[in-house]
Amino acid sequence: MNIDKPLRKLGTVNIDALRDVILTQEDLAWHEDQYRQEEFEVHHATQSIVVFFVDLDHWPQVTVSKEPGFARIADVALPLMNMIIKKHYTPGGTVIRAMAAKLLAGSVINPHFDRHPSFHVGHRIHVPITTNPRVRFMIDGRPYKFVVGEAYEINNQKTHSVMNKGAEDRITFIFDYVPADQLADDGSAKQ
Repeated sequence: MNIDKPLRKLGTVNIDALRDVILTQEDLAWHEDQYRQEEFEVHHATQSIVVFFVDLDHWPQVTVSKEPGFARIADVALPLMNMIIKKHYTPGGTVIRAMAAKLLAGSVINPHFDRHPSFHVGHRIHVPITTNPRVRFMIDGRPYKFVVGEAYEINNQKTHSVMNKGAEDRITFIFDYVPADQLADDGSAKQ
C-alpha cells in the first residue's frame, strides 16, 4: 500500500513464541511451497513457510487459502498478527498473505516494487525474526535496519530491495492486511 512514507514503525512486539516455532522448523518446511520463488524472480534467493496466500488469478475476488505453513506456525502467528492489527489498523479486514520468509546468507532481493493490484490495497507488515549487522533493507533509495522485536509497515509501492551480506540467514515474518474499507460487499477488493 502506498502509505505516506517509505517505512512506518509499529513498535515493539513479543516475538518469542513465533521465533521459537519458526527456528525449530525442519528444512523441508522451507521448501514445501515454492510458488513465490518460481513465480517472482526477485524471490529466487528466498525460502518461505507460507501460512496464507491469496488467489492472484481471480483478483479482485478475495479468495485466501491456508497453505502448508498454517499447520506449522499459525497457532503462534495468528495472535501476533491480530495484536498488530488491533493496535494499528481498522478491524474487520482480511489477512491475504502471511509467511515466514528467509533470505539466504550472501543473497539479495533485487530492487522492485510490488506490482500486483492486491499490493495496492493491503498493508505490508514485516516482523523481523533474525537479522545480522550486514543486512540492508532499501526503500526508495534509503537504507533501513530492521530490529528484531519491532514491527514495521513498508511502502511496497516504492522501490525496495534487501541485501544480506552476512554469514547468517535473515528471517522475517511478513503479512498483508487489507482493511474492511478496501473490500466490497461481495468479497472482492475495491480497485
